[in-house]
Amino acid sequence: MQDQNQEIYFVILMGTLLAILLVGFILGMFFLYQRKRQKQEQEMVRMKEEYEQEVLRSQLEIQETTLKTIAQELHDNIGQTLSVIKLWMSIAPIEKDHPAYEGVQNSKDMLHKVIHDMADLTKSLHTDRISDIGLQEAISFDIASIRKTGLMEIDYDVEGDEFHFPEQKSIFLFRMYQEMMNNILKHSKASHVNVSIVYSSDYTFALTIKDDGVGFNMQQKKEQTSGSSGLGLKSMRNRAKMIGANMTMLSEPGKGTSISVALSLNQSS
Repeated sequence: MQDQNQEIYFVILMGTLLAILLVGFILGMFFLYQRKRQKQEQEMVRMKEEYEQEVLRSQLEIQETTLKTIAQELHDNIGQTLSVIKLWMSIAPIEKDHPAYEGVQNSKDMLHKVIHDMADLTKSLHTDRISDIGLQEAISFDIASIRKTGLMEIDYDVEGDEFHFPEQKSIFLFRMYQEMMNNILKHSKASHVNVSIVYSSDYTFALTIKDDGVGFNMQQKKEQTSGSSGLGLKSMRNRAKMIGANMTMLSEPGKGTSISVALSLNQSS
């Protein structure tokens, strides 16, 4: 009888151990499956982000190539054609007492201004020039061009010793600056703009542009999905994301707008 009870206990014990092992195996397989699933999901997210980054990079590279081509065409074709027209007008045998003399002189002056403005536009579009003269000088040149129009007052302040980013970063930062100024000229109705560049000792770059224009509602702007200004802001955010920069924007109706872009040189290797 005692031997029979021991056998029963042994069977129960072995059954319990097997049950525990089975439960442990099932739990282990479940956790292993969960970890594998999480890794797969993380890998899918990573691949999606890399794909989106590659698509964005391609779009921006195509855009820069297009701008460069336009700049070259303006310089080589339209610019040269206008220069020839100006030359012919300058040697036209028209005496001062001729009725068309004043009109021709005015046309020559207007043509000279068009050629000069086109040259400035070509320089701002051509990426090679931005790389050659540097971001700070490119912004300074563009500000000088806007000042000549008399549309608004612009203060330009630079603090710290300039350091240079790799070519692509400098171009993207300049395009972001251009988009900010374009939005101000188109939409802000500002009379005064402050452009500030700060080169910190920890190799952090900060570009801030403030205007005293009409401003806008931030929430409505976030919800905006169409329109030129909405596309412009989206373009700036895309460029900031591509180079690892932080972009912040503050605005209120009637209180102007401030946009800042910060980027560490360590992020630009």
